[in-house]
Amino acid sequence: MFKKIETELAGRKFSIETGQMAKQADGAVVVRYGDSLVLVTAVASENKREDIDYFPLTVDYQEKTFSAGKIPGGFYKREGKPSDKEIITSRCIDRPIRPLFPEGFFDEVQIIATLLSADPEMEPDILSITGASAALEISDIPFQGPIAGVRIGRVGGKFICNPTVQQTKEGDLELIVAGSRDAVVMVEGGAKELPEDAFVEAITFAHQSIQKLLDIQEELKAAVGKPKRVVQVPIVNELLIQRVRTIAFDKIKEAVQIPQKLERYKKLDEIEEEVKSLLRLEFEGEEKNISDILWKLRKEIIRKMIVEENRRIDGRRTTDIRPITCEVGILPRTHGSALFTRGETQVLVTTTLGTSEDEQRLDSLIGETFKRFMLHYNFPPFSVGEVKFLRGPSRRDIGHGNLAERAILPVLPPDSEFPYTIRIVSEVLESNGSSSMATVCGSSLSLMDGGVPIKTAVAGIALGLIKEEEKVAILSDILGDEDHIGDMDFKVAGTRKGITGFQMDVKIKGITSDILKKALYQAREGRMFILDKMDEVISKPRPDISIYAPRIQTIRIPAEKIKDVIGPGGKVIRGIIDQTGVKIDIEDSGEVHIASNNIESLNKAIKMIRDLTRTAEPGEIYLGKVKKITDFGAFVEILPGTEGLIHISQLAH
Repeated sequence: MFKKIETELAGRKFSIETGQMAKQADGAVVVRYGDSLVLVTAVASENKREDIDYFPLTVDYQEKTFSAGKIPGGFYKREGKPSDKEIITSRCIDRPIRPLFPEGFFDEVQIIATLLSADPEMEPDILSITGASAALEISDIPFQGPIAGVRIGRVGGKFICNPTVQQTKEGDLELIVAGSRDAVVMVEGGAKELPEDAFVEAITFAHQSIQKLLDIQEELKAAVGKPKRVVQVPIVNELLIQRVRTIAFDKIKEAVQIPQKLERYKKLDEIEEEVKSLLRLEFEGEEKNISDILWKLRKEIIRKMIVEENRRIDGRRTTDIRPITCEVGILPRTHGSALFTRGETQVLVTTTLGTSEDEQRLDSLIGETFKRFMLHYNFPPFSVGEVKFLRGPSRRDIGHGNLAERAILPVLPPDSEFPYTIRIVSEVLESNGSSSMATVCGSSLSLMDGGVPIKTAVAGIALGLIKEEEKVAILSDILGDEDHIGDMDFKVAGTRKGITGFQMDVKIKGITSDILKKALYQAREGRMFILDKMDEVISKPRPDISIYAPRIQTIRIPAEKIKDVIGPGGKVIRGIIDQTGVKIDIEDSGEVHIASNNIESLNKAIKMIRDLTRTAEPGEIYLGKVKKITDFGAFVEILPGTEGLIHISQLAH
């Protein structure tokens, strides 16, 4: 049955419809907003997998080039592997819906969001969050929604819901918020040093905007929603739970207070083996249930220890930050380098400078674009003491790199002042919580070490949440275990002035604005502490770039002289490059960027270009080259391409 529900959002019609497309999916909706259309489908497998103890959810967002009236580039002329943007959007859909599936539901679920029509005025990705929720709501898949998502911008101090692409560029905030009726479940985005108060206002504004989208989902579900599947929660033997608790409780409580991660894990593994050995005969075939009970017991002990005793795994209080060490300039041939260590989390970050030829070319729906700043995050298996195949970057790697990139971008100098392509690479050497925020800190240090004139230093911190009924504990600088057993992972990066990057995920149904506000100000305190530690090592960029980095100088020539520098078929410019070994980039405005690792070659190329574009001035004295002698005088070249006649009467000899 076809059904369409619509409302108005930020001056445009927003509609969700079902019953026309993809009718064999468990749930399928088309979300329309302006000229953008996204088809979102939800399907759950009928065959439950018995071999897993996690929820196998897969989310894929795909932008079809036909949606923008384009044909894909490349040899095959069809869409290939997902772009970074598609992967990041897939994660933005996944993160808010994942906590809303019921406990014990392990059926495979796949969400596919397909962009069918792209409105060039706005980013269509945000529609997929609401579409995923709506598809799940009307399906028979158990889901504790609805939720919805909006993008918030701020231009001239005024918040805008679902801003246009141009408004986002002009503003100082790009915020994606997903929320339920009563709470916020996911936050993602970047800002230009936004104060904490304004950030809270933006989230409040977003949550108010979301309500209309929840209304139409509930109306659609009431009209066409299917009865939900019954989730069969496995019943665990109460006697087994009691026996495991009696044997292991005190031992686990002692083990979880071991500060070193690997030693703690080793002790917990020994306890698990001991419990299984003691109960093997009495509870035959219950090994998996014993592991589950031990995990829940461990989680219970750590959470109670935090909220009741104000004591964390490594002995810290809720606001304490682990010991920090910073080093810069540790790699002799890189253009900038830093080693940032916070507790058992360590990153090695490098900065490499290049020319415009090194910019990343992106073939997007809006056309070909170029990216001059890239931040790449790598998480090798040895960083957590594991053995795995080395493959390309994972979705997590791409997402963490994007978060750190957003955080650093607002402090970079404009292209007009620093015409370099910048690539940062973060290699995670050790990980026990928040390697992405360590990447932000290391990136800032590495840029300063490389002489990149950033506005100010940037630091990041991850916060966690333990909520036991009315008891709430917000944790600064969380460990990996605190992330796993906690209710929130809130990453905040920024400068002394304000916030530049953020990401929040929750594992409960949402958090209130009061908790969010408290977390933001606790993050600010932690950020100031970390910035102080970083300033002790390097507080401002080095006065010059590395001797191994290319030197780029920019000169301006008259636009009408560009043809003289290029020459017929590029003959002149190739000659300059061959003679000097420099790289030359000429813009239509007349700006010429010359790059070389050798200062003498750079100066030689600049002189050659200036000579080609100079205009002879009356009264000036020039050293010229005689090109031709005639009976009535001599033709002399005083500048490249500029010749004049000296009459015989003006010659002394």
